[in-house]
Amino acid sequence: MQAFADPAILFFVFGMVAGLLKSNLEIPAPISRFLSLYLLMALGLKGGFALAKSGLTLEVAISLGAALFLAFLVPMLGYLLLRRLVSRLDAAAIAATYGSVSAVTFITAVQTLDNHGIAYGGHMAAAMALMESPAIILAVVLATHARLQGATPTGTPAQLPGRSSVFPVLREALTDGAQMLLLGAMLIGILTGESGQAAMKPFSADLFKGMLAFFLLDMGLMAARNMGQLKGQSGWLLIYAIAGPLVHASIALLLGDLLDMAPGNVVLLMVLAASASYIAVPAVLRHAIPEANPTLYFGLSLGLTFPFNILIGIPLYLHAAERWL
Repeated sequence: MQAFADPAILFFVFGMVAGLLKSNLEIPAPISRFLSLYLLMALGLKGGFALAKSGLTLEVAISLGAALFLAFLVPMLGYLLLRRLVSRLDAAAIAATYGSVSAVTFITAVQTLDNHGIAYGGHMAAAMALMESPAIILAVVLATHARLQGATPTGTPAQLPGRSSVFPVLREALTDGAQMLLLGAMLIGILTGESGQAAMKPFSADLFKGMLAFFLLDMGLMAARNMGQLKGQSGWLLIYAIAGPLVHASIALLLGDLLDMAPGNVVLLMVLAASASYIAVPAVLRHAIPEANPTLYFGLSLGLTFPFNILIGIPLYLHAAERWL
């Protein structure tokens, strides 16, 4: 219950309540986009400033390696399970969504660690960026294989994508604007170091908590209004939307313990493994796997997994890491 003492989390709850009550409360799309970009820029700067102090160490390399390993393992495990529940194209799309990451969930977890005074490495922001694209690339490969076998949702033959259509999708995944902003801000933080940190403190530190609360209000509204998409879906898919993140976080916990990672970094690795993308990946999937049902991969990630992680998952992962490590 300690999470509910955090104003940012309470604004998320308030947004969900307002959305469920069908209030006309709304954050204009341009403002929501600005808040998203601000949070990524501030997070990138924080990570860069931290890396400027620590440098590239063995711990950094191990953390990034673990993140990359999970970026391939999680969607592959998800696909092997989900193809038994839905079509292979839908399975590839859902697996990609859950194999990628939610920046807002990660940022909320960072704020939670700050509130608890738990140290973590700034390089974990780079781990988040590293985990963004592999799931999309894997989904494109799996979807192409499914099309070769004629595995469309309707059972009718599908058009196979050629090189000219696949590579733009991969390029979009690797050059996503939000991801580039995060990495660019991190690079600027590394280059400017302590002087840059002092100059940007009013922007990247003092405003951060309030901006996060405002953005979580908007995300609460969005989550509540997308819950309706889950009506009529298979109960097994709804179970996966909760049980999947728990299993993924458990794998990350075991991996972090095996690699002797710092507790704060393990918590963030767990959050990354447990989160699901609801912005970048769904946008790419609409072009990469147009046959897949957006209600499944978007509705599950935003309508169920995101609220679960914000309200229950993050405190649970933190508690598990404190007890296990």
